[in-house]
Amino acid sequence: MNTQWFVLHTLAGQEQKVRDTINRRIKTDEMEEYIREVLLPMEKVVEVRGGKKTITNRKLHPGYVYVDMALLDEGKRPMEKPWYFIKDIQGVIGFVGGERPMTVTDDEIATIKVQISDSEDTERPKVNFDIGETVKINDGPFLNFTGVIEELEPDKGKLKVTVDIFGRKTPVELEYWQVEKS
Repeated sequence: MNTQWFVLHTLAGQEQKVRDTINRRIKTDEMEEYIREVLLPMEKVVEVRGGKKTITNRKLHPGYVYVDMALLDEGKRPMEKPWYFIKDIQGVIGFVGGERPMTVTDDEIATIKVQISDSEDTERPKVNFDIGETVKINDGPFLNFTGVIEELEPDKGKLKVTVDIFGRKTPVELEYWQVEKS
């Protein structure tokens, strides 16, 4: 059966529950021939809590879950079995597009999957910084110093901060998680 990607609109904060429920019920409701993959795009985010670096996952598209499934028949009308299977999942509001669900192209899904795999390799800061902004250093040898951001390297997760040490302005290279907005 031909499958296409569709987007499900979910209740806020219910995305993982919807994904897990669909995956769990595929076998019990005999939906293997209709549903191929369920995708909840997430990225790793680094933040500092209580002076410690913690890595959490953040949803790239809050309120949405992607499903690769056979939903439409030859006349582009929704088939009953997969339609009601999805509509009966707790936390699902419906398909994006309503009664005429919109498909997502393979290129768009490929782009989302690249974003996901990129976030596996790099840790994104939870907070975004700007050049000229004053920050407080919360880790390392310059703990509790304040400085001004001179350069940003978001792809590496680093920034250059000018710190006043013994009356001299000194550039220091730090990682995003080592500073906080002051």
